[in-house]
Amino acid sequence: MQIRRATASDVESIVRMLADDQLGATRESTDDLGPYLRAFSSLEADPNQLLMVADDGAGVVGTFQLTIIPGLSHKGSSRGLIEAVRVAGSHRGSGLGTTLMQWAIDESRRRGCRIVQLTSNASREDAHRFYERLGFAGTHVGFKLVL
Repeated sequence: MQIRRATASDVESIVRMLADDQLGATRESTDDLGPYLRAFSSLEADPNQLLMVADDGAGVVGTFQLTIIPGLSHKGSSRGLIEAVRVAGSHRGSGLGTTLMQWAIDESRRRGCRIVQLTSNASREDAHRFYERLGFAGTHVGFKLVL
């Protein structure tokens, strides 16, 4: 299994994984990849954005985005923000999610981050247990404003 930076040719596979759950099915679609490819171009141009994929040799089977956020709090330390973690249905339960998260944590540490954080939809109880097993703690309440 290779964990590597995503390429434009991976975008459709990533979107398929994003759409392959109860929440993503209502907001993601491969019908028009244009918006996703534009977003990919922005991500690719920003050195603090890492859109990563797990490739098993036959194709993309996992993904996540890691954003490095410089900050003043915690004595000027940076944070790693993990978003959009997905594992293809064919690979769920294989340990790939743990491998992806460990890669993101290690990369955050390598880049000098003192905190790694993420959000998870309140309805994703299985995901919450997964993150807690990895050592994450539900220390904050998150708020979002959809624009």
